[in-house]
Amino acid sequence: MSENILITGPSLAPEADAVLKNAGYNPVYLPPYTEGEGLLKIAAEAQPVGILVRMGRIDEALFAHTPKLRVISKHGVGVDNIDLAAASARNIPVVVATGANAVSVAEHAMALLFAVAKKILPLDRSLREGRWEKPGFLGRELAGSTMGLVAFGAIAQQTARFAKAFGIDVVAYDPFAPDALFKAEGVARVTDLDALLAQSDIVSLHSPLTPETRNLINAERLALMKPDAIIVNTARGGLIDEPALLAALRENRIAGAGLDTFAKEPADPDHPFWAEPRLVVTPHIGGVTRAANLRVGTDAAQAIVDYLAGKELPRNRIFNRQLLAAAPARAAN
Repeated sequence: MSENILITGPSLAPEADAVLKNAGYNPVYLPPYTEGEGLLKIAAEAQPVGILVRMGRIDEALFAHTPKLRVISKHGVGVDNIDLAAASARNIPVVVATGANAVSVAEHAMALLFAVAKKILPLDRSLREGRWEKPGFLGRELAGSTMGLVAFGAIAQQTARFAKAFGIDVVAYDPFAPDALFKAEGVARVTDLDALLAQSDIVSLHSPLTPETRNLINAERLALMKPDAIIVNTARGGLIDEPALLAALRENRIAGAGLDTFAKEPADPDHPFWAEPRLVVTPHIGGVTRAANLRVGTDAAQAIVDYLAGKELPRNRIFNRQLLAAAPARAAN
Protein backbone atom coordinates (compact mmCIF):
# COMPACT_ATOMS: atom_id res chain seq x y z
CA MET A 1 0.00 0.00 0.00
CA SER A 2 1.36 3.43 -0.98
CA GLU A 3 2.39 5.84 1.76
CA ASN A 4 0.81 9.29 1.69
CA ILE A 5 2.33 12.73 1.19
CA LEU A 6 0.06 15.52 2.46
CA ILE A 7 -0.05 18.61 0.23
CA THR A 8 -1.38 21.67 2.09
CA GLY A 9 -2.95 23.14 -1.00
CA PRO A 10 -5.20 22.10 -3.87
CA SER A 11 -2.56 21.34 -6.51
CA LEU A 12 1.05 20.96 -7.60
CA ALA A 13 2.62 21.31 -11.00
CA PRO A 14 1.86 18.03 -12.83
CA GLU A 15 5.59 17.31 -13.01
CA ALA A 16 5.88 17.65 -9.22
CA ASP A 17 2.87 15.40 -8.69
CA ALA A 18 4.56 12.87 -10.97
CA VAL A 19 7.78 12.97 -8.91
CA LEU A 20 5.83 11.74 -5.88
CA LYS A 21 3.74 9.18 -7.74
CA ASN A 22 6.68 7.76 -9.70
CA ALA A 23 8.45 7.16 -6.40
CA GLY A 24 5.46 5.19 -5.14
CA TYR A 25 3.82 7.83 -2.94
CA ASN A 26 0.21 8.99 -2.94
CA PRO A 27 -0.30 12.78 -2.87
CA VAL A 28 -3.22 13.87 -0.66
CA TYR A 29 -4.37 17.40 -1.51
CA LEU A 30 -6.15 19.86 0.80
CA PRO A 31 -8.51 22.73 -0.05
CA PRO A 32 -6.82 26.16 0.21
CA TYR A 33 -6.00 27.27 3.77
CA THR A 34 -7.53 24.22 5.45
CA GLU A 35 -7.07 24.61 9.20
CA GLY A 36 -8.40 23.60 12.61
CA GLU A 37 -10.29 20.36 13.11
CA GLY A 38 -10.74 19.87 9.37
CA LEU A 39 -6.98 19.82 8.85
CA LEU A 40 -6.36 17.52 11.81
CA LYS A 41 -9.04 15.07 10.68
CA ILE A 42 -7.65 14.76 7.16
CA ALA A 43 -4.07 14.46 8.45
CA ALA A 44 -5.01 11.77 10.98
CA GLU A 45 -6.75 9.75 8.26
CA ALA A 46 -3.90 10.17 5.77
CA GLN A 47 -1.05 9.44 8.23
CA PRO A 48 1.50 11.02 5.88
CA VAL A 49 5.20 10.27 5.95
CA GLY A 50 5.87 13.67 4.39
CA ILE A 51 4.15 17.05 4.14
CA LEU A 52 4.63 19.45 1.24
CA VAL A 53 3.62 22.84 2.63
CA ARG A 54 1.87 25.38 0.44
CA MET A 55 -0.90 27.17 2.41
CA GLY A 56 -1.85 27.41 6.08
CA ARG A 57 0.07 26.71 9.27
CA ILE A 58 1.80 23.50 10.31
CA ASP A 59 2.32 23.13 14.06
CA GLU A 60 2.47 20.79 17.05
CA ALA A 61 -1.23 20.00 16.90
CA LEU A 62 -0.75 18.53 13.43
CA PHE A 63 2.44 16.70 14.40
CA ALA A 64 0.58 15.05 17.28
CA HIS A 65 -1.88 13.61 14.75
CA THR A 66 0.80 12.40 12.30
CA PRO A 67 3.20 10.08 14.15
CA LYS A 68 4.56 8.63 10.89
CA LEU A 69 5.71 12.04 9.64
CA ARG A 70 9.42 12.11 8.78
CA VAL A 71 10.00 15.18 6.58
CA ILE A 72 8.45 18.55 5.75
CA SER A 73 9.23 20.28 2.46
CA LYS A 74 8.23 23.89 1.77
CA HIS A 75 6.90 24.93 -1.62
CA GLY A 76 9.21 27.96 -1.57
CA VAL A 77 11.57 29.35 1.06
CA GLY A 78 9.41 31.12 3.68
CA VAL A 79 8.91 28.92 6.73
CA ASP A 80 7.09 31.25 9.15
CA ASN A 81 3.96 29.08 8.77
CA ILE A 82 5.85 26.04 10.10
CA ASP A 83 6.57 25.50 13.81
CA LEU A 84 10.29 24.86 13.46
CA ALA A 85 10.87 24.17 17.14
CA ALA A 86 8.12 21.56 17.25
CA ALA A 87 9.34 19.91 14.05
CA SER A 88 12.93 19.86 15.29
CA ALA A 89 11.90 18.38 18.65
CA ARG A 90 10.46 15.47 16.66
CA ASN A 91 13.62 15.19 14.54
CA ILE A 92 11.73 16.26 11.40
CA PRO A 93 13.80 18.25 8.88
CA VAL A 94 12.17 21.26 7.22
CA VAL A 95 13.46 21.52 3.66
CA VAL A 96 13.18 24.63 1.47
CA ALA A 97 13.33 25.06 -2.31
CA THR A 98 16.22 27.52 -2.23
CA GLY A 99 16.35 29.81 -5.25
CA ALA A 100 13.75 27.96 -7.29
CA ASN A 101 11.35 30.91 -7.47
CA ALA A 102 13.98 33.68 -7.40
CA VAL A 103 13.43 34.96 -10.94
CA SER A 104 9.63 35.12 -10.65
CA VAL A 105 9.62 36.86 -7.25
CA ALA A 106 12.34 39.31 -8.32
CA GLU A 107 10.34 40.15 -11.45
CA HIS A 108 7.32 40.79 -9.26
CA ALA A 109 9.30 43.05 -6.94
CA MET A 110 10.32 45.13 -9.93
CA ALA A 111 6.74 45.15 -11.25
CA LEU A 112 5.47 46.49 -7.92
CA LEU A 113 8.21 49.11 -7.87
CA PHE A 114 7.37 50.40 -11.33
CA ALA A 115 3.64 50.32 -10.71
CA VAL A 116 4.08 52.51 -7.62
CA ALA A 117 6.74 54.86 -9.02
CA LYS A 118 5.02 55.39 -12.37
CA LYS A 119 1.53 55.64 -10.80
CA ILE A 120 0.25 53.03 -13.22
CA LEU A 121 -2.94 52.14 -11.34
CA PRO A 122 -4.34 55.65 -10.72
CA LEU A 123 -3.48 56.71 -14.28
CA ASP A 124 -5.16 53.62 -15.71
CA ARG A 125 -8.22 54.23 -13.56
CA SER A 126 -8.50 57.90 -14.45
CA LEU A 127 -8.37 57.14 -18.19
CA ARG A 128 -11.08 54.52 -17.85
CA GLU A 129 -13.20 57.09 -15.97
CA GLY A 130 -12.89 59.56 -18.84
CA ARG A 131 -10.12 61.85 -17.58
CA TRP A 132 -6.96 62.80 -19.50
CA GLU A 133 -4.59 63.82 -16.72
CA LYS A 134 -1.46 64.60 -18.72
CA PRO A 135 -1.62 68.36 -18.02
CA GLY A 136 0.13 68.95 -14.72
CA PHE A 137 1.42 65.40 -14.42
CA LEU A 138 5.09 64.97 -13.49
CA GLY A 139 6.49 61.45 -13.49
CA ARG A 140 9.47 59.91 -11.76
CA GLU A 141 12.63 58.47 -13.30
CA LEU A 142 14.16 55.58 -11.40
CA ALA A 143 17.54 55.37 -13.15
CA GLY A 144 20.16 56.79 -10.81
CA SER A 145 18.13 55.93 -7.71
CA THR A 146 19.53 53.79 -4.91
CA MET A 147 17.81 50.53 -4.04
CA GLY A 148 18.50 49.08 -0.60
CA LEU A 149 17.97 45.34 -0.25
CA VAL A 150 17.18 43.98 3.21
CA ALA A 151 18.77 40.51 3.18
CA PHE A 152 20.78 39.19 0.25
CA GLY A 153 19.63 35.69 -0.58
CA ALA A 154 18.81 34.28 -4.00
CA ILE A 155 15.71 36.45 -4.61
CA ALA A 156 17.46 39.64 -3.50
CA GLN A 157 20.45 38.84 -5.70
CA GLN A 158 18.19 38.43 -8.72
CA THR A 159 16.37 41.64 -7.83
CA ALA A 160 19.74 43.40 -7.76
CA ARG A 161 20.56 42.15 -11.26
CA PHE A 162 17.25 43.43 -12.62
CA ALA A 163 17.58 46.77 -10.82
CA LYS A 164 21.10 47.37 -12.12
CA ALA A 165 19.89 46.68 -15.65
CA PHE A 166 17.56 49.69 -15.22
CA GLY A 167 20.41 51.91 -14.07
CA ILE A 168 19.51 51.69 -10.38
CA ASP A 169 22.39 51.60 -7.89
CA VAL A 170 22.08 48.73 -5.42
CA VAL A 171 23.23 48.35 -1.83
CA ALA A 172 22.31 45.58 0.58
CA TYR A 173 22.21 44.72 4.26
CA ASP A 174 22.67 41.13 5.39
CA PRO A 175 24.75 40.30 8.48
CA PHE A 176 24.88 36.63 7.54
CA ALA A 177 26.01 36.76 3.89
CA PRO A 178 29.73 36.52 3.10
CA ASP A 179 31.61 39.50 1.68
CA ALA A 180 32.49 37.42 -1.40
CA LEU A 181 28.82 37.28 -2.39
CA PHE A 182 28.47 41.07 -2.42
CA LYS A 183 31.66 41.36 -4.45
CA ALA A 184 30.53 38.72 -6.96
CA GLU A 185 27.21 40.53 -7.52
CA GLY A 186 28.76 44.00 -7.63
CA VAL A 187 26.58 45.22 -4.77
CA ALA A 188 27.87 47.50 -2.01
CA ARG A 189 27.50 46.14 1.50
CA VAL A 190 25.89 48.32 4.18
CA THR A 191 26.53 47.00 7.69
CA ASP A 192 23.82 49.00 9.46
CA LEU A 193 20.14 48.61 8.58
CA ASP A 194 19.22 52.11 9.72
CA ALA A 195 21.92 53.57 7.48
CA LEU A 196 20.60 51.58 4.51
CA LEU A 197 17.06 52.87 5.09
CA ALA A 198 18.25 56.47 5.35
CA GLN A 199 20.22 56.41 2.08
CA SER A 200 17.83 54.38 -0.10
CA ASP A 201 15.27 55.75 -2.55
CA ILE A 202 13.81 52.25 -2.82
CA VAL A 203 13.77 49.62 -0.06
CA SER A 204 13.06 46.02 -1.07
CA LEU A 205 12.53 43.42 1.67
CA HIS A 206 13.83 39.87 1.25
CA SER A 207 14.34 38.68 4.82
CA PRO A 208 12.76 35.57 6.32
CA LEU A 209 10.24 36.21 9.09
CA THR A 210 11.65 35.24 12.48
CA PRO A 211 11.03 36.53 16.01
CA GLU A 212 14.00 38.86 15.43
CA THR A 213 12.71 40.27 12.12
CA ARG A 214 9.00 40.64 12.98
CA ASN A 215 8.05 44.32 12.58
CA LEU A 216 11.60 45.00 11.40
CA ILE A 217 10.22 48.01 9.53
CA ASN A 218 8.50 49.87 12.36
CA ALA A 219 7.54 53.50 12.96
CA GLU A 220 11.06 54.44 14.03
CA ARG A 221 12.64 52.95 10.93
CA LEU A 222 10.01 54.38 8.60
CA ALA A 223 10.91 57.79 10.04
CA LEU A 224 14.47 57.29 8.80
CA MET A 225 13.38 56.91 5.18
CA LYS A 226 13.29 59.65 2.58
CA PRO A 227 9.95 61.39 1.93
CA ASP A 228 10.04 60.17 -1.68
CA ALA A 229 11.11 56.62 -0.76
CA ILE A 230 9.22 53.54 -1.95
CA ILE A 231 9.13 50.27 -0.01
CA VAL A 232 8.52 46.92 -1.69
CA ASN A 233 7.77 43.69 0.18
CA THR A 234 7.67 40.35 -1.61
CA ALA A 235 9.02 38.43 1.41
CA ARG A 236 6.76 38.20 4.47
CA GLY A 237 4.08 40.63 5.63
CA GLY A 238 5.13 40.40 9.27
CA LEU A 239 8.36 42.22 8.46
CA ILE A 240 6.39 45.48 8.38
CA ASP A 241 4.40 47.08 11.19
CA GLU A 242 1.28 47.61 9.06
CA PRO A 243 -0.35 50.41 11.12
CA ALA A 244 2.97 52.28 11.12
CA LEU A 245 3.27 51.93 7.35
CA LEU A 246 -0.29 53.13 6.84
CA ALA A 247 0.39 56.18 9.02
CA ALA A 248 3.60 56.99 7.13
CA LEU A 249 1.74 56.85 3.81
CA ARG A 250 -1.21 58.92 4.98
CA GLU A 251 1.11 61.56 6.42
CA ASN A 252 3.22 61.70 3.22
CA ARG A 253 6.36 60.61 5.09
CA ILE A 254 7.12 58.09 2.33
CA ALA A 255 5.93 58.11 -1.27
CA GLY A 256 4.40 54.68 -1.66
CA ALA A 257 4.61 50.94 -1.18
CA GLY A 258 4.18 47.77 -3.22
CA LEU A 259 3.11 44.78 -1.14
CA ASP A 260 2.69 41.15 -2.11
CA THR A 261 2.55 39.90 1.48
CA PHE A 262 0.56 40.75 4.60
CA ALA A 263 0.72 40.13 8.34
CA LYS A 264 -2.43 38.00 8.06
CA GLU A 265 -3.12 35.90 4.97
CA PRO A 266 -5.63 35.88 3.45
CA ALA A 267 -5.88 39.53 4.40
CA ASP A 268 -9.20 40.78 5.76
CA PRO A 269 -11.59 42.21 3.14
CA ASP A 270 -11.90 45.42 5.19
CA HIS A 271 -8.16 45.92 5.70
CA PRO A 272 -7.43 49.67 5.84
CA PHE A 273 -4.72 49.21 3.20
CA TRP A 274 -7.39 48.87 0.50
CA ALA A 275 -8.37 52.53 0.85
CA GLU A 276 -4.80 53.85 0.52
CA PRO A 277 -4.08 55.04 -3.06
CA ARG A 278 -0.30 55.08 -2.56
CA LEU A 279 -0.29 51.31 -2.20
CA VAL A 280 -0.11 48.69 -4.94
CA VAL A 281 -1.10 45.30 -3.55
CA THR A 282 -1.20 41.71 -4.79
CA PRO A 283 -2.26 38.50 -2.95
CA HIS A 284 1.14 36.86 -2.30
CA ILE A 285 1.55 35.62 -5.87
CA GLY A 286 5.06 36.83 -6.68
CA GLY A 287 6.34 33.28 -7.06
CA VAL A 288 3.17 31.89 -8.59
CA THR A 289 4.15 31.53 -12.22
CA ARG A 290 4.14 28.47 -14.41
CA ALA A 291 7.93 28.37 -14.53
CA ALA A 292 8.40 28.92 -10.79
CA ASN A 293 5.66 26.43 -9.86
CA LEU A 294 7.42 23.83 -11.94
CA ARG A 295 10.83 24.45 -10.38
CA VAL A 296 9.62 24.93 -6.82
CA GLY A 297 7.15 22.05 -6.93
CA THR A 298 9.58 19.54 -8.38
CA ASP A 299 12.36 20.66 -6.01
CA ALA A 300 10.05 20.33 -3.01
CA ALA A 301 8.70 16.95 -4.10
CA GLN A 302 12.12 15.57 -5.00
CA ALA A 303 13.46 16.61 -1.58
CA ILE A 304 10.79 14.48 0.09
CA VAL A 305 11.51 11.51 -2.16
CA ASP A 306 15.27 11.80 -1.66
CA TYR A 307 15.07 12.15 2.10
CA LEU A 308 12.72 9.20 2.50
CA ALA A 309 15.07 7.17 0.29
CA GLY A 310 17.92 7.89 2.68
CA LYS A 311 19.77 10.34 0.44
CA GLU A 312 21.67 13.21 2.05
CA LEU A 313 20.22 16.64 1.27
CA PRO A 314 22.40 19.75 0.82
CA ARG A 315 22.84 21.54 4.16
CA ASN A 316 21.54 24.83 2.79
CA ARG A 317 18.23 23.15 1.92
CA ILE A 318 17.53 22.11 5.54
CA PHE A 319 16.27 25.27 7.18
CA ASN A 320 16.18 23.92 10.74
CA ARG A 321 19.54 22.13 10.67
CA GLN A 322 20.84 24.00 13.73
CA LEU A 323 17.71 23.23 15.74
CA LEU A 324 17.94 19.58 14.71
CA ALA A 325 21.54 19.42 15.87
CA ALA A 326 20.56 20.84 19.26
CA ALA A 327 17.48 18.63 19.71
CA PRO A 328 17.68 15.42 21.81
CA ALA A 329 18.07 12.24 19.77
CA ARG A 330 14.72 10.61 18.94
CA ALA A 331 14.09 7.09 17.79
CA ALA A 332 13.17 6.77 14.12
CA ASN A 333 9.53 6.10 13.27
